[in-house]
Amino acid sequence: MDDKKLTIAIAGMGLIGGSLALAIKGRTCHTVIGIDRDSEVLKNVLSSGAADKTGIEHLNEADLLIIALPPIATIEFLKNHAHLLRPGTVVTDVCGVKREIVNSLEPLCRDYGLVFVGGHPMAGKEKSGFANADPDLFLDAYYILTPSSGVNPEAVNLIKNLALSIGCKDVTITTPENHDRMIAFTSQLPHVLAGAYVKSPCCPGHKGFSAGSYRDVSRVASVDERLWAELFLMNFDNICGEIDTLISNLKECRDAIASKDRDKLEEVLRAGRLRKESVSE
Repeated sequence: MDDKKLTIAIAGMGLIGGSLALAIKGRTCHTVIGIDRDSEVLKNVLSSGAADKTGIEHLNEADLLIIALPPIATIEFLKNHAHLLRPGTVVTDVCGVKREIVNSLEPLCRDYGLVFVGGHPMAGKEKSGFANADPDLFLDAYYILTPSSGVNPEAVNLIKNLALSIGCKDVTITTPENHDRMIAFTSQLPHVLAGAYVKSPCCPGHKGFSAGSYRDVSRVASVDERLWAELFLMNFDNICGEIDTLISNLKECRDAIASKDRDKLEEVLRAGRLRKESVSE
């Protein structure tokens, strides 16, 4: 299956789904079916060459279905449309949480004779929608897969090879539990931090006083609050643990400054520098 031309349906032609479609059409020989509830979006998808055809009526032609929707919508889409897929079709998602998605979609796929492999491309932008889709979005990005132990290795390899073919640097294979634990730190906590940072009363007056530090820390404060609220709540235990750790680390630094304890402050700053230098990018 890996070497043949595939028919790939993508449900949700927003930033990620649209970028996947553009990347697949630009870098592979596969056929793409675009699915979206917005007819205007589908017109743009066709005119841009991101898909060969559009519409839910083509879903039964798919060898692979990529559901590129927010978590709750992802679950609802498959519940409502699994019966339209041919048995043996591989199904994957792009959600930033995996435990709840896998626990919901794996049994559903099993009931319909489908093969589910959880997925999460580590790429994105601050702006959403097909208008911001980019065929180069996945260049040098990591792609995470969370297959169950009993899943057909061919299905995992199909998605892995597709990810590499659109420019991804590497594919990480892990469990849903480890995914959610690590993503709380690498992805979700920075969004929490950025949102809190820009709420400073100094933020509106930053122009003329800011440079790279402000841009780096504040960049991901521009979020789709509906999507990120879903992601946070579906991973509440891990993200709360990371926030607690951050608060503790901030307090340690704050206390050293407040007490004018230079030795302690240098120790705190040194520990952060050494930790950063000890890990790869």
